[in-house]
Amino acid sequence: MRIAVFTDSFYPELGGIQDSVLSGCRELGKRGHQVVIFAPRATRHDFSVAGVPEREVDAGGNVEIRRLFSLPVPSSTGQSRLLVPTGRRWRQLLSFSPDIIHTHTFLGAGLEALSAARRLDVPVVGTNHWAIGEFSGYTPFSANFFREISVRGVTRYYNRCDMVTGPSHSVIDEMCAFGLRRPHCVISNPVDTARFCPMPDAQREALKRSYGFSHSTIVYAGRLADEKKIDVLIRALPLIAIEMPDVMLVLAGHGSARHHLEQLARDLGVRERIRFPGTLDKATLADVFHAADIFAIASTSETQSMVLIQAMSAGLPVVGARWRALPEYIDAQSGFLAQPGDSEDFARRLTHLLRSPSLRKQMGEHAAQKTKPFSITTVTSRWEEIYARISLAVPEEMSRISGA
Repeated sequence: MRIAVFTDSFYPELGGIQDSVLSGCRELGKRGHQVVIFAPRATRHDFSVAGVPEREVDAGGNVEIRRLFSLPVPSSTGQSRLLVPTGRRWRQLLSFSPDIIHTHTFLGAGLEALSAARRLDVPVVGTNHWAIGEFSGYTPFSANFFREISVRGVTRYYNRCDMVTGPSHSVIDEMCAFGLRRPHCVISNPVDTARFCPMPDAQREALKRSYGFSHSTIVYAGRLADEKKIDVLIRALPLIAIEMPDVMLVLAGHGSARHHLEQLARDLGVRERIRFPGTLDKATLADVFHAADIFAIASTSETQSMVLIQAMSAGLPVVGARWRALPEYIDAQSGFLAQPGDSEDFARRLTHLLRSPSLRKQMGEHAAQKTKPFSITTVTSRWEEIYARISLAVPEEMSRISGA
């Protein structure tokens, strides 16, 4: 098949959406599909912030990346950009002649995708990766008002797509509550289960020594942003340290909240227990997961959380907030759920796990098993099925595709 992919979130900006788009397109290319990705043109600053070489990412065979004019937008990473929609990019697709257009964002790239689909009479798949209503902190509006207008607007956009997907039931259910009428289904983001896989205990111990981690090391990876609620984990540290004096917290990633988080740690007297290694490449991130003991995430803005799934795939037990998509992936066999924003509850759950190596091992093994359906190969096969059925469907059959 010939697949045109549109996204505002792409390399060198770092994050789960970017990982999902790139790894999925690579696998489609490996399977012989022709893929063209329309993404924002990055600047030297974007590469510098990400700490990666200033060159185009290798997307593999059969995949072409076309960079389009874009503008920077405020974000916690300082990297976010939006395509400037012109309604004319469809002309760049005439010679490509796509069978399917797939957009992973609903803003600049999403508007361009809809325009191209209409002009070329090609079905369009829209994936919503964002819990947009949780980002009121970046606006002057109240949380309730912003959620109402933003989710309603996003739903209106996806009602113009032929098929709608999301990485969790929470994001789909929210759009349904605001009037989503199009066929829809849940498809996980793909995880590299070959890289993020359990490691023998002896090798984990060697990595732990190499990184200087204690045997009570908690790790979080992702944006250092207010909506990630990392302060909840830092506030839990003094409570955990009462019973686990060697406890450490590793916060991998970059973002605008780092200075505030470091100051909070100093104020609480736990700065020496926290490491900020910055943004890590995938190989190093996998090693850090293997060297740690628990993955923790207090975020209230997740539609899935790629790093959560990666950590579970690597064999880590997890503690996360009982909010949005996280309960869909964290069950009683793979970890614990804590009350959102409740540092004391997080401390209790984390301490319980840290005190029981056997329970951690058992939960970590179950976590790794739970992520097998999210492998790149399995998820890509699902997309192939969806694409094939949509490209061949007549309008009255579209409503049945959501059962795929």
